[in-house]
Amino acid sequence: MNARIAIIEDEPDIRKLLRDFLEKNGCTVMEAADGKAASALLSDEQFDMVLMDLMLPGISGERLIAELRTHSDTPVIVISARSMTETRIEVLRLGADDYIIKPFDLNEVLVRMEVVLRRSGGSQLPEKLSYAGLTLYPTDNRVTYNDKPVPLTAKEFGLLVLFMEHPQKVYSKANLYESVWNEEYCFEDNTVSVHVSNLRAKLKKATGADLIETVWGIGYRMKGAQ
Repeated sequence: MNARIAIIEDEPDIRKLLRDFLEKNGCTVMEAADGKAASALLSDEQFDMVLMDLMLPGISGERLIAELRTHSDTPVIVISARSMTETRIEVLRLGADDYIIKPFDLNEVLVRMEVVLRRSGGSQLPEKLSYAGLTLYPTDNRVTYNDKPVPLTAKEFGLLVLFMEHPQKVYSKANLYESVWNEEYCFEDNTVSVHVSNLRAKLKKATGADLIETVWGIGYRMKGAQ
C-alpha cells in the first residue's frame, strides 16, 4: 500500500509497532506524540490517512479531529482503548472514518485502512485482479473464469476482491465482516461463514477447483497462496 500516513500516538511502543508494520507494507510514515505536535503536523503536512489515539497530552484526539475537519477531509481512523459505544458514536460524528479498539491486530488495521482509503478515493484497485484462471474486474463488478462469467452476489464479490487483492493474507471473520459489510463485528454468527461457503461453492462449480481454504482457528484465504 503506497500511502502517506500520520501516526498520532503518545505510547512509543505502539507508535513503533505501527510505524514498522506500515513501512514494511510500503507506507511513508510521520509521527506525533502529543496533541500540540499533532496539530502542527496536520497543519503543515498532507497525508493520505491519519491514525489517531484519543487520550493525548495537550490536545485530545476529539479536538484534533474537529480541528482537522475545518480544513481537510483526510481520512482518520481512531485507535483507542476507550470502548464505550457512546465514545465511538461521538468520534464518528466528529468526522472520524473508522474506530479500532486496543489491543488491535495489525492485519486488521491494514485491512481497515485499505477499505477507508478505497472508499475515500485515496487508494484504487487495479483494473483487474487475476488468480488461478479467475479474472476480477473491480470497476465492472464482474468475474470470469477462462473468459466465462461467474455470477456472484454483491457480498460474495466484495469477499473475493479482498481474497484476490491479497491472496496470501489470512482474513478473520471480523476482518471480512467489517470490510465487506462495513459494520463493527460484535458477535459470532454464521453470516460470514455462509457467504464464504456460497462463494467457495460457486467458484468450485465454475473452475472445478476449491480456491478458498479455511485456516483453522484463524480465518480464510486463497488456496495455495503461501
